[in-house]
Order: sequence, then C-alpha cells, then structure tokens
Amino acid sequence: MARVTVEDCIDKVINRFELVMVASQRARKIGSGAPLTVDRDNDKNPVVALREIADETIIVADLKEDLIRNNQRVIAIDDDGEDVIDMMDGEQEWGQMSDQEPVPATEEASDTSSSLASLAGGPAPEESPAAAPEETKPE
Repeated sequence: MARVTVEDCIDKVINRFELVMVASQRARKIGSGAPLTVDRDNDKNPVVALREIADETIIVADLKEDLIRNNQRVIAIDDDGEDVIDMMDGEQEWGQMSDQEPVPATEEASDTSSSLASLAGGPAPEESPAAAPEETKPE
C-alpha cells in the first residue's frame, strides 16, 4: 500500500527527500491531533499522510513552511519599527562623569601619595640614598 502511495506522491513533490520530510511533518501533525482529510482505513499516520499528499487534500507548500518554522533555531520576532533604548541604572551618572574635565596626572600622583601616607599613619617618607653596608675583611 505504501509503495503505491509513494509513487503517486512523486508527481506532487518532485524530490524524494522533500517528500519524506513533508510526509513526516504531516504524520506528526496527525499524531498530535490534526484532523484527517482522507479515511484512515486502518492505516498508520505516515501512510495516511502520504495518501493525503497523493490525493492533494492538503497543501504541500503549507507543510513545507511549517517544517521550516519548526526546524529554525532563530525565532523571527515581529518588529514594530520602533527603536527604543532605555538607559540602564547608573548609565546617566557615568555619562555625567565622562563629560567632566579629567584631573591632570600630577595632581593624581600627589593625591595618591598623600592618601597612602595618611593610611600608613605618618608623613610620606622622603627618598634618601641607602647607606652601603661596610664590608669586613678577614685578617
């Protein structure tokens, strides 16, 4: 029964691979409760799907479209054409900070050394040459 049905379907769907894909898609739909367009005659879902394609009681192009939609990895989102970008929390503050004039590097260095000295508990140490250790010679 199925062999005759496949030969009948080749006239409707040119490519055998495409026929298998479309028929399996329709068989899945029948299995999930889609209404039948031909009598079941005690046949299984794939055979019923092939008979529907052969009798042209369903539209093959719609099955192809459903098949493509079910196998897509990226879901198409309808865009209303409105591009609205909301500012994230704190983004406005960062924008204001970036608009201010930068502090010169010399002021930053002196501020850093004085703040480190205050953390250490005293004035900033002055750099002095280290005394060379005396060497003792054995006699």
